[in-house]
Amino acid sequence: MPNRPPVALTIAGSDSGGGAGIQADLKTFASLGVFGCSVITSLTAQNTVGVSAIHDPPPEFIARQLDAIFEDIPVDAAKTGMLHTKEAIEAVADRIKRYGIERLVVDPVMIATSGDRLLEEGAVRALIEKLLPLALIVTPNLPEAEALSGMRIETPSDAERAAERIRSLGPRYVLIKGGHMEGERAIDLLFDGEGFHRVESERVEKGRLHGTGCVLSAAITAYLAKGFSPLQSVRKAKEYVLSAIKLSFPLGKGSLVLGWGCLKTKELEGRGCA
Repeated sequence: MPNRPPVALTIAGSDSGGGAGIQADLKTFASLGVFGCSVITSLTAQNTVGVSAIHDPPPEFIARQLDAIFEDIPVDAAKTGMLHTKEAIEAVADRIKRYGIERLVVDPVMIATSGDRLLEEGAVRALIEKLLPLALIVTPNLPEAEALSGMRIETPSDAERAAERIRSLGPRYVLIKGGHMEGERAIDLLFDGEGFHRVESERVEKGRLHGTGCVLSAAITAYLAKGFSPLQSVRKAKEYVLSAIKLSFPLGKGSLVLGWGCLKTKELEGRGCA
């Protein structure tokens, strides 16, 4: 197909407040010059303060959304976000496998920034057994990495052991985000099965932020769709998120939301606001 832009797909929940989930992913795709498609796995009544209600569509409808995309649109890379139930995970994993999607980023969303649970207790095993083996990259934060690895993470060496354990579950790359660790630098750890890559940036302290994990995984997906390697995609996405954090602002009564407009990265210089 001549002159088409790269295409990325987000398979995630809807955040009615617009700071995370499907809304954050699509804004990220657009600002990085990637055409975004979406499959909605959950509807949340959500704002900057918290999640007050969750409504899940039937898993059959999630599968039909995926069929509609994959049967018509050439998807270059995809990501998953909020998958609230075991049945939703199974429906997504079935279609990802059926259509042979190789560039898959799994953001194992378990708890919202507000503390509200976004993954049912019984769904963790399905995530591990059904979805992780299909992932190119999985992007847990420290609490999620502890849940997936079954161990406490308190030091950089703990993070390395956890990454090894998580990779043994099937994903080709494991990115453990270091935002919850203390230190002057924000250090994420990427493990490719052979070596560890530390992806560093300055640490920006602006208070509680909403949507950083969604934006990071969406940016990684966008760069994969554009043809960058996993390591390049992670590094470029880290730069993107740093710029978005610097532009974050208070929107409601709770967490700050990230700024997508006029990001000061070399790639986006001169493009104006997203």
